[in-house]
Amino acid sequence: MTALTAAMCATIAVWLWTGPEAAETRLRRMISPTTLGRPFLWHSVRRLATRPSPARRADTWRRATIELCQSLTAELTAGRTPGEALTRALEAVDFPDPDALRPVVAAARDGGDVASALASVAPAQGGEGLRRLAACWEVSVTAGAGLAALVDRVGSTLRTAQTHRQDVAAQLAGPRTTARMLAALPVLGIVMAAALNMHPLDFLFGSLPGLACLAVGIALDACGLWWTHRMAVRAQAS
Repeated sequence: MTALTAAMCATIAVWLWTGPEAAETRLRRMISPTTLGRPFLWHSVRRLATRPSPARRADTWRRATIELCQSLTAELTAGRTPGEALTRALEAVDFPDPDALRPVVAAARDGGDVASALASVAPAQGGEGLRRLAACWEVSVTAGAGLAALVDRVGSTLRTAQTHRQDVAAQLAGPRTTARMLAALPVLGIVMAAALNMHPLDFLFGSLPGLACLAVGIALDACGLWWTHRMAVRAQAS
Protein backbone atom coordinates (compact mmCIF):
# COMPACT_ATOMS: atom_id res chain seq x y z
CA MET A 1 0.00 0.00 0.00
CA THR A 2 2.83 2.39 0.84
CA ALA A 3 4.55 1.65 -2.48
CA LEU A 4 1.30 2.22 -4.35
CA THR A 5 0.75 5.54 -2.59
CA ALA A 6 4.31 6.64 -3.34
CA ALA A 7 3.85 5.73 -6.99
CA MET A 8 0.62 7.74 -7.11
CA CYS A 9 2.32 10.73 -5.50
CA ALA A 10 5.19 10.52 -8.02
CA THR A 11 2.70 10.35 -10.88
CA ILE A 12 0.85 13.40 -9.57
CA ALA A 13 4.14 15.30 -9.21
CA VAL A 14 5.12 14.52 -12.80
CA TRP A 15 1.70 15.60 -14.03
CA LEU A 16 1.90 18.87 -12.10
CA TRP A 17 5.35 19.50 -13.58
CA THR A 18 4.32 18.88 -17.17
CA GLY A 19 0.58 19.41 -16.91
CA PRO A 20 -0.05 23.06 -17.83
CA GLU A 21 0.87 22.63 -21.49
CA ALA A 22 -1.44 19.66 -21.84
CA ALA A 23 -4.17 21.49 -19.97
CA GLU A 24 -3.77 24.46 -22.26
CA THR A 25 -4.02 22.17 -25.27
CA ARG A 26 -7.22 20.63 -23.94
CA LEU A 27 -8.63 24.08 -23.25
CA ARG A 28 -7.91 25.19 -26.79
CA ARG A 29 -9.61 22.10 -28.15
CA MET A 30 -12.66 22.60 -25.94
CA ILE A 31 -13.21 26.24 -26.88
CA SER A 32 -11.80 26.21 -30.40
CA PRO A 33 -13.82 28.11 -33.05
CA THR A 34 -14.55 24.87 -34.92
CA THR A 35 -16.12 23.37 -31.79
CA LEU A 36 -18.09 26.32 -30.48
CA GLY A 37 -18.57 28.35 -33.61
CA ARG A 38 -17.69 31.48 -31.63
CA PRO A 39 -14.17 32.71 -32.40
CA PHE A 40 -14.51 35.66 -30.07
CA LEU A 41 -14.79 33.37 -27.04
CA TRP A 42 -11.31 31.94 -27.49
CA HIS A 43 -9.86 35.40 -28.12
CA SER A 44 -11.51 36.66 -24.94
CA VAL A 45 -10.11 33.80 -22.87
CA ARG A 46 -6.64 34.27 -24.32
CA ARG A 47 -6.79 38.02 -23.70
CA LEU A 48 -7.81 37.47 -20.09
CA ALA A 49 -5.06 34.89 -19.59
CA THR A 50 -2.34 37.18 -20.96
CA ARG A 51 -3.55 40.40 -19.34
CA PRO A 52 -0.84 41.79 -17.05
CA SER A 53 -1.57 42.34 -13.39
CA PRO A 54 -2.23 45.89 -12.15
CA ALA A 55 1.10 45.94 -10.31
CA ARG A 56 3.03 44.84 -13.39
CA ARG A 57 1.18 47.35 -15.57
CA ALA A 58 1.95 50.14 -13.11
CA ASP A 59 5.62 49.15 -13.11
CA THR A 60 5.63 49.27 -16.92
CA TRP A 61 4.17 52.78 -16.86
CA ARG A 62 6.81 53.91 -14.37
CA ARG A 63 9.67 52.51 -16.46
CA ALA A 64 8.28 54.13 -19.60
CA THR A 65 7.96 57.48 -17.82
CA ILE A 66 11.61 57.29 -16.73
CA GLU A 67 12.62 56.66 -20.33
CA LEU A 68 10.40 59.57 -21.40
CA CYS A 69 12.16 61.93 -18.99
CA GLN A 70 15.58 60.82 -20.22
CA SER A 71 14.61 61.20 -23.86
CA LEU A 72 12.89 64.55 -23.26
CA THR A 73 15.95 65.89 -21.43
CA ALA A 74 18.18 64.86 -24.32
CA GLU A 75 15.90 66.51 -26.88
CA LEU A 76 15.68 69.75 -24.89
CA THR A 77 19.44 69.81 -24.38
CA ALA A 78 19.85 69.44 -28.15
CA GLY A 79 18.06 72.76 -28.58
CA ARG A 80 14.60 71.69 -29.73
CA THR A 81 11.46 73.49 -28.64
CA PRO A 82 9.45 71.92 -25.79
CA GLY A 83 6.61 70.83 -28.05
CA GLU A 84 8.88 69.26 -30.64
CA ALA A 85 11.05 67.66 -27.96
CA LEU A 86 8.04 66.09 -26.24
CA THR A 87 6.64 64.79 -29.53
CA ARG A 88 9.93 63.14 -30.48
CA ALA A 89 10.37 61.75 -26.96
CA LEU A 90 6.89 60.21 -26.96
CA GLU A 91 7.57 58.55 -30.29
CA ALA A 92 10.82 57.07 -28.99
CA VAL A 93 9.32 55.49 -25.84
CA ASP A 94 7.26 52.29 -25.85
CA PHE A 95 4.33 52.95 -23.51
CA PRO A 96 1.87 50.22 -22.44
CA ASP A 97 -1.02 52.10 -24.09
CA PRO A 98 0.25 54.43 -26.82
CA ASP A 99 -3.28 55.39 -27.89
CA ALA A 100 -3.91 56.95 -24.49
CA LEU A 101 -1.14 59.47 -25.15
CA ARG A 102 -2.69 60.88 -28.31
CA PRO A 103 -4.07 63.97 -26.47
CA VAL A 104 -0.55 64.74 -25.25
CA VAL A 105 0.91 64.42 -28.75
CA ALA A 106 -1.85 66.63 -30.17
CA ALA A 107 -1.33 69.28 -27.49
CA ALA A 108 2.45 69.26 -28.03
CA ARG A 109 2.10 69.65 -31.81
CA ASP A 110 -0.66 72.27 -31.74
CA GLY A 111 0.66 74.30 -28.83
CA GLY A 112 -2.17 73.27 -26.49
CA ASP A 113 -2.24 72.72 -22.75
CA VAL A 114 0.37 69.99 -22.43
CA ALA A 115 0.30 69.99 -18.62
CA SER A 116 -3.42 69.25 -18.49
CA ALA A 117 -3.07 66.59 -21.18
CA LEU A 118 -0.29 64.84 -19.26
CA ALA A 119 -2.27 64.92 -16.03
CA SER A 120 -5.41 63.59 -17.73
CA VAL A 121 -3.73 60.58 -19.37
CA ALA A 122 -1.73 59.56 -16.27
CA PRO A 123 -3.10 56.27 -14.92
CA ALA A 124 -4.12 55.97 -11.29
CA GLN A 125 -1.40 53.36 -10.66
CA GLY A 126 2.00 54.09 -12.16
CA GLY A 127 1.16 57.59 -13.38
CA GLU A 128 3.00 59.50 -10.67
CA GLY A 129 5.81 60.37 -13.06
CA LEU A 130 3.49 61.79 -15.68
CA ARG A 131 1.76 63.94 -13.08
CA ARG A 132 5.13 65.25 -11.89
CA LEU A 133 6.10 65.93 -15.47
CA ALA A 134 2.85 67.85 -15.92
CA ALA A 135 3.68 69.95 -12.85
CA CYS A 136 7.15 70.68 -14.28
CA TRP A 137 5.61 71.74 -17.58
CA GLU A 138 3.18 74.04 -15.75
CA VAL A 139 5.99 75.63 -13.73
CA SER A 140 8.10 76.09 -16.86
CA VAL A 141 5.24 77.81 -18.71
CA THR A 142 4.11 80.08 -15.86
CA ALA A 143 7.43 80.91 -14.16
CA GLY A 144 9.75 80.56 -17.13
CA ALA A 145 12.00 78.03 -15.41
CA GLY A 146 14.32 75.82 -17.42
CA LEU A 147 12.32 72.79 -18.50
CA ALA A 148 15.36 70.60 -19.17
CA ALA A 149 16.64 70.96 -15.59
CA LEU A 150 13.21 70.28 -14.14
CA VAL A 151 12.65 67.18 -16.26
CA ASP A 152 16.13 65.89 -15.45
CA ARG A 153 15.41 66.28 -11.73
CA VAL A 154 12.07 64.47 -12.09
CA GLY A 155 13.78 61.65 -13.96
CA SER A 156 16.41 61.32 -11.24
CA THR A 157 13.70 61.19 -8.54
CA LEU A 158 11.76 58.55 -10.45
CA ARG A 159 14.87 56.40 -10.92
CA THR A 160 15.61 56.56 -7.19
CA ALA A 161 12.04 55.57 -6.34
CA GLN A 162 12.15 52.72 -8.87
CA THR A 163 15.38 51.40 -7.37
CA HIS A 164 13.83 51.52 -3.91
CA ARG A 165 10.78 49.57 -5.08
CA GLN A 166 13.02 46.93 -6.66
CA ASP A 167 15.01 46.57 -3.43
CA VAL A 168 11.83 46.19 -1.40
CA ALA A 169 10.45 43.61 -3.84
CA ALA A 170 13.70 41.63 -3.64
CA GLN A 171 13.59 41.67 0.17
CA LEU A 172 9.94 40.54 0.16
CA ALA A 173 10.56 37.63 -2.20
CA GLY A 174 11.79 35.40 0.64
CA PRO A 175 8.84 36.01 3.01
CA ARG A 176 6.37 35.52 0.18
CA THR A 177 7.93 32.21 -0.79
CA THR A 178 7.94 31.09 2.85
CA ALA A 179 4.26 32.01 3.20
CA ARG A 180 3.37 29.95 0.13
CA MET A 181 5.34 26.99 1.43
CA LEU A 182 3.62 27.19 4.81
CA ALA A 183 0.25 27.37 3.08
CA ALA A 184 1.05 24.16 1.19
CA LEU A 185 2.16 22.24 4.27
CA PRO A 186 -1.36 21.01 5.17
CA VAL A 187 -1.62 19.34 1.76
CA LEU A 188 1.74 17.67 2.36
CA GLY A 189 0.51 16.50 5.73
CA ILE A 190 -2.56 14.92 4.16
CA VAL A 191 -0.37 13.14 1.59
CA MET A 192 1.95 11.84 4.33
CA ALA A 193 -1.00 10.65 6.41
CA ALA A 194 -2.43 8.86 3.39
CA ALA A 195 0.96 7.23 2.77
CA LEU A 196 0.86 5.92 6.36
CA ASN A 197 -2.60 4.46 5.72
CA MET A 198 -4.33 6.76 8.20
CA HIS A 199 -7.22 7.61 5.84
CA PRO A 200 -7.25 11.40 6.38
CA LEU A 201 -9.71 12.04 3.56
CA ASP A 202 -12.25 9.71 5.15
CA PHE A 203 -12.04 11.75 8.35
CA LEU A 204 -12.11 15.15 6.65
CA PHE A 205 -14.98 14.42 4.27
CA GLY A 206 -16.80 11.63 6.06
CA SER A 207 -17.52 13.09 9.49
CA LEU A 208 -18.84 16.33 10.91
CA PRO A 209 -15.73 17.07 13.02
CA GLY A 210 -13.59 16.42 9.96
CA LEU A 211 -15.60 18.84 7.84
CA ALA A 212 -15.34 21.43 10.61
CA CYS A 213 -11.56 20.96 10.80
CA LEU A 214 -11.32 21.22 7.00
CA ALA A 215 -13.37 24.42 6.88
CA VAL A 216 -11.42 26.05 9.71
CA GLY A 217 -8.09 25.00 8.20
CA ILE A 218 -8.94 26.37 4.77
CA ALA A 219 -10.19 29.63 6.31
CA LEU A 220 -7.04 30.09 8.40
CA ASP A 221 -4.83 29.20 5.45
CA ALA A 222 -6.59 31.75 3.22
CA CYS A 223 -6.43 34.41 5.94
CA GLY A 224 -2.70 33.83 6.35
CA LEU A 225 -2.06 34.21 2.63
CA TRP A 226 -4.24 37.33 2.48
CA TRP A 227 -2.52 38.91 5.48
CA THR A 228 0.95 38.19 4.08
CA HIS A 229 -0.03 39.69 0.73
CA ARG A 230 -1.48 42.75 2.47
CA MET A 231 1.70 43.35 4.47
CA ALA A 232 3.83 42.97 1.33
CA VAL A 233 1.66 45.46 -0.56
CA ARG A 234 1.91 47.96 2.28
CA ALA A 235 5.67 47.53 2.45
CA GLN A 236 5.99 48.18 -1.28
CA ALA A 237 3.72 51.21 -1.11
CA SER A 238 5.70 52.82 1.73
